[in-house]
Amino acid sequence: MKPNDKYFKANKTIWEQKTAVHVASKFYDVPAFKSGWSSLRAVELEGVGDVRGKRLLHLQCHFGMDTLSWARLGAEATGVDFSADAIKYAKDLSREIDVPARFICSNVYDLKRMLKGKFDIVFVSYGCLGWLPDMGRWAEIVSHFLAPGGFLFLAEFHPVHWMLENGKVFYPYESGDEPLMFEPQGTYADRKAKIKGKEYWWNHGLGKIVTSLIEAGLTIESLREYPYSPYDAGNMVQREDGNWVNKKLGEKIPYMFSIKAGKGRD
Repeated sequence: MKPNDKYFKANKTIWEQKTAVHVASKFYDVPAFKSGWSSLRAVELEGVGDVRGKRLLHLQCHFGMDTLSWARLGAEATGVDFSADAIKYAKDLSREIDVPARFICSNVYDLKRMLKGKFDIVFVSYGCLGWLPDMGRWAEIVSHFLAPGGFLFLAEFHPVHWMLENGKVFYPYESGDEPLMFEPQGTYADRKAKIKGKEYWWNHGLGKIVTSLIEAGLTIESLREYPYSPYDAGNMVQREDGNWVNKKLGEKIPYMFSIKAGKGRD
């Protein structure tokens, strides 16, 4: 067993439970999605741009709503997640709404064995990187699957945000090789949900993420930071524009960031 396998196994057990809760939650609003609502936000839509006819790989896609939203916009979309339950539901959802997309059950680090081909776009969003211990390996996998001239678009919660507990700095900016351990009380989609087990999380600083992408051969085209969150990430209040900020800190800190990183042509 590899050093991090026990953490991946525990996290997978947690996410199998979360999937059932999330599918039924008001947060995800699956009935509205089935009726045509898109789960994508302005940051992603503007950052990625026109996807018509583009091959798009969505890493850590959960049960596929964002993947299928891209497919509705014309992308040839492939979603990847390590939760078997999430992938099963994604496939069922794809068939039900009659929007074609491919879904693969795989840990990101095992994806080279599970998937062939190159993509014009690799897409990653919101609460994904912390489940991965090694940013260098992640960036290399992103680069591997990008076609020459393609790009990564990452929209993610800011590492400063992950340091907070009740509006105060509590966790390290970088957690190092050993993960932080939590026993979740509900999920972000349903705070009262009964979730049993432990989950493991790695905080990664912005410098590490950017440097890993550069070392994997990608060129940083943009790096943006945002003083708000598109979602209620806990202990937050909603602004008039629909975005969220911490009750105590307001707009004093960044809550999310986005990176666009391109791969050069051969």
